[in-house]
Amino acid sequence: MAYLELHDIHKSYFLGKEEFPVLKGINLEFERGEFVSILGESGGGKSTLMNIIGGLDREFDGEVIVDGQKLDHRQEKQMDNYRRATIGYIYQAYNLIAHLTVLENVLISLDMTDLTAEDRKKRAVSLLEKVGLKDQLRKYPHQLSGGQKQRVAIARALASDPQVIIADEPTGALDRQNTQEVLELLDSIAKDGKLVIAVTHSQDVANHGTRIVHLADGVIDGDQRLRPAYDLPQDPTRLNSRPLPALASFKTAFKHFKYNFWRNSLIMLGTAIGLFAVLLFSGLGNGVNGYIENQINSLANPQVITVLRNTNGKKMNQDQLQASMQNMAANPQAMFLKNQDLNRLKNITDVAKVQPGYSIAAYKINYQDKVQSGTNLNSWSKAYTTNSIKKGHVPHANQIVLNKQQAIQLAGAKHYQRLLNQTVTITFNWVNADGQPTQSTRAVKVVGFTSGVSATTAMSYQTIKSMLSESGASTQPNYAAVSVKSLDQVDKTATKINNLRDAKTNKRILGAITVGSMLKTVNTYVQLATIVLAAIAGISLLVSALMIIVTMYMSVSERTKEIGVLRALGERKVDIRRLFTAESLFIGFFAAILALVLAYGAQLILNHELYHLIKYDIVQISLGNVLFALVSALLIAFLAALLPARRAARLNPIKALATD
Repeated sequence: MAYLELHDIHKSYFLGKEEFPVLKGINLEFERGEFVSILGESGGGKSTLMNIIGGLDREFDGEVIVDGQKLDHRQEKQMDNYRRATIGYIYQAYNLIAHLTVLENVLISLDMTDLTAEDRKKRAVSLLEKVGLKDQLRKYPHQLSGGQKQRVAIARALASDPQVIIADEPTGALDRQNTQEVLELLDSIAKDGKLVIAVTHSQDVANHGTRIVHLADGVIDGDQRLRPAYDLPQDPTRLNSRPLPALASFKTAFKHFKYNFWRNSLIMLGTAIGLFAVLLFSGLGNGVNGYIENQINSLANPQVITVLRNTNGKKMNQDQLQASMQNMAANPQAMFLKNQDLNRLKNITDVAKVQPGYSIAAYKINYQDKVQSGTNLNSWSKAYTTNSIKKGHVPHANQIVLNKQQAIQLAGAKHYQRLLNQTVTITFNWVNADGQPTQSTRAVKVVGFTSGVSATTAMSYQTIKSMLSESGASTQPNYAAVSVKSLDQVDKTATKINNLRDAKTNKRILGAITVGSMLKTVNTYVQLATIVLAAIAGISLLVSALMIIVTMYMSVSERTKEIGVLRALGERKVDIRRLFTAESLFIGFFAAILALVLAYGAQLILNHELYHLIKYDIVQISLGNVLFALVSALLIAFLAALLPARRAARLNPIKALATD
């Protein structure tokens, strides 16, 4: 029974509407164990017939039956499986893959079998030994002679144990000695029970087989048997084929990536520069935010909430509360806190302590007949930390700590510390119970200087209260410092304070200011600036994406014949897409690695150079920044590869193989 049957095969090419018949009703049967030569002149239809037999040409009329099963050439998946499991190709031009070694060129076919990695390598080495290339395994195709290249092609064709070997002018580019050796190899393949079909225009080559089929002008005009087909092996072994695993595509892509490393390195460098800039600006934003938070938290207690009177009864944001605090001088009575307000604060869960306080909008200090005006005189509370006092100590009864800048204005930059332990006179205005203005004055001792983010002029609560009482002013506090038991309860407690309402009017009565809320406001501006800078730097990533697209299109053009070879071996369109997408992903991945190296290097240098100025690492690249860089690089590379990879997958394998 024939293994391969061709029934009434017709094939035409069209130029516009004009038809050019190439095959005009071909009927042939082939057996395994045959070495059949398709003989004829150029243009007679030999290669077209081989493409139909090999499952590459799917546009024809007629039937192809293999081992009793009719093939449906319209089913792409079936044709891929057919080529992968049944067909092995040997080309006149060898069609070896330039960036793979001799061994790897054979293994690429074995990747589509169910053999283990160890067994695949053993079989590839064994086949190369069989064709006399035992010592050439690590060489690349350009390091081989023509005869050696053809032997590699034969080993690759045999690798997956196909039942049909198609040899297209296998000796056309060889000298006499290599021609003889290749023909003997093809004959030995037929003896192993395979069907060998060789396309040739040489009578001498044709005479070496078991049968000659003469094809002229698209028809069979001769079918001569030279000798019987070889007997089939008693117990033949067969390898099972499988679709190419994704990992194999990635391995092949990585080999090509390494082969063209220096060209790819330019693309990686361009992409890495853009990612480096984004990383650096993001790290700088993290550092600035961290520095501000560190400074504020070192000078202001993050577990203390500043509570003010809500003057409009509506929900007030941090900026509005800060503005109302700054405008206390206009109407101080409106900001007074009542005893019941303080009691309600004490009853809130997680509140540890409530300290009433005074914030006086304006005051004057007299020292040795020199008068200096100031703003924001506060009572000292747990809202401040001792870190804000750069020299001296916390004020007690009839004592004061001065803002460093104010001290400088009083005594000069070089001599301001002489004010320490000196007596100054402080005067400020307030109101009595009827809202009439009063003035309080007292001589107090300077016991320290504050500086930094929360620098303030402050006295003890009892000292200010005593001064107010002496002048007949109201002693009601106008803010409270609420200490919270734990840091993680601060925001929750602040929300509760903001939601306290008047029982009669249901209006909000208090507003809360936290260090965290102030930090959020500052960080928002820093993050906005960081995003803008990173976005500007990110423009270079668009240029990088274009560079990758161009590179991948160039790669597709350069590797067109390779695509045809891979498709002939049985790789699917998805495998071709994955091959080029994987290579682009490697470019993106290593660009991200390079960007990280550059960014961490810049971080190390900048932090080292600036640390002595601010005692803080101003560039802090976070894990989130690293993940963003990696994901961005891979996403850019993936999107950039989509169109080139799609184009590669859609190439006609016949045209791809014919590319010079």
